[in-house]
Amino acid sequence: MSSTASQPATHAQTGPEAAAWAERLRVANINPRTGLATDYLNHFNEAVMLLEMVPDMPECAEDFLTWTPLSYAEHFTASNFKARDLAIEAYEKADPNVRAQFDHITDTMTSILSAVGSAMREVDKDQTRVRLAEQASLWVRPLIATCGGIINGGAEADIDTIMAN
Repeated sequence: MSSTASQPATHAQTGPEAAAWAERLRVANINPRTGLATDYLNHFNEAVMLLEMVPDMPECAEDFLTWTPLSYAEHFTASNFKARDLAIEAYEKADPNVRAQFDHITDTMTSILSAVGSAMREVDKDQTRVRLAEQASLWVRPLIATCGGIINGGAEADIDTIMAN
């Protein structure tokens, strides 16, 4: 991540304005350094949880198939997150480099989950759905953790290493 990731997501603000903005974000459970909220990861955790249930209960594949991809803004617009408008505003003001890394990984997760959903719709055998669910979980779970690191201002993710596994 760039060195700007450790600074508050304030871009146009300085001094007391920046401090007040950072405090608003902190109180709302939005990382003031990145302008991102971990609540968005619940969207992906829900999908993975459903996939992880498929091996023991193959009928849960049908529940997974109701999962719908949502962008960051769509997730917060549809959520009960008390500071959802602030979360969307902070995302829009976030450092473009941090947001690009974050969006790249969330787009990758969305692509994986959407492709698995399409594949599950095409197959009839529960065992095939189980294998798809198991593989997708193995791919997406570390990406969720990487997104958590980006949200929390952690070190730059080594996406090539993650994607190679």
